Amino acid sequence: MSNDNNQTTTHANTQDNGNSNYTPPQVWTQDKENGGKFSSTNRPTAGARHEQTLPVGKAPLQLYSLNTPNGVKVNILLEELAELGIKGAEYDAYKIDISEGDQFGSDFVALNPNSKIPALVDYSAMIATNTGSNHDAGTPIEIFESGAILVYLAEKFGKFIPMEQGTARAECLSWLMWQMGSAPYLGGGFGHFYAYAPEPMEYPINRYTMETKRQLDVLDSHLKNSEYMCGNDESDYNIADIIIWAWYGQLVLGKLYDAGEFLQVDSYQHLQRWAKNIAERPAVKRAVELSLQPLA
Repeated sequence: MSNDNNQTTTHANTQDNGNSNYTPPQVWTQDKENGGKFSSTNRPTAGARHEQTLPVGKAPLQLYSLNTPNGVKVNILLEELAELGIKGAEYDAYKIDISEGDQFGSDFVALNPNSKIPALVDYSAMIATNTGSNHDAGTPIEIFESGAILVYLAEKFGKFIPMEQGTARAECLSWLMWQMGSAPYLGGGFGHFYAYAPEPMEYPINRYTMETKRQLDVLDSHLKNSEYMCGNDESDYNIADIIIWAWYGQLVLGKLYDAGEFLQVDSYQHLQRWAKNIAERPAVKRAVELSLQPLA
């Protein structure tokens, strides 16, 4: 599963148009649309579906994304770097509309063969080709997957990640990987069946609600004795907070799936405190409302 735009057609352990007697065939085939918000873009194959030329601005970093939770992660880090006045972290941001299939354009697929947002290109870190007359030429660095982008940028600028091997770095990376492994159950699981599926289905909603609430309890228990995910000082705020807030912080603040009451998010008091504090950061305020330029 993936956090954004992964409402793929499936057959096991689900109902078919409300029919609880559905039996999976011996071999699955896509013989009809599965319904739901992203049914028009879902296919069981990868690769480009149309020709596309992505715009390239003048800033050293070029971001191709959308202001979904996965996209907001990178927005926040870039805006936090801007808040510090970090030279070289300037960026242009372009909108990849996943509901319109922009993620399947040829240029975007070349950046991310998995066709998911976000993707980033770093033109400031050119890799020399060392090919005779083209010695001064180079190739930009391309990064996909939100977690990989956060680690790349944090390490490139030496901010919002512990740089030395040790306990602090291990804790930061552990929570970052926790989010990447857990959030698909929230987004592609709970979010899809609660908000995007063509009709409500009790079993998957109950299954993913239980797991989402378990994850919220994990975070709430951890934050009982910690201001941030990895410590109590302002200097402890890092990409673990950023990557987790984009999904779970926004969820408990009632900004995802209109599911706050259903999940009883007010009961997670320590998680609420953390989420509200981060939401008040100027960089975060800008990030969630980031203006994205059109592709054309």
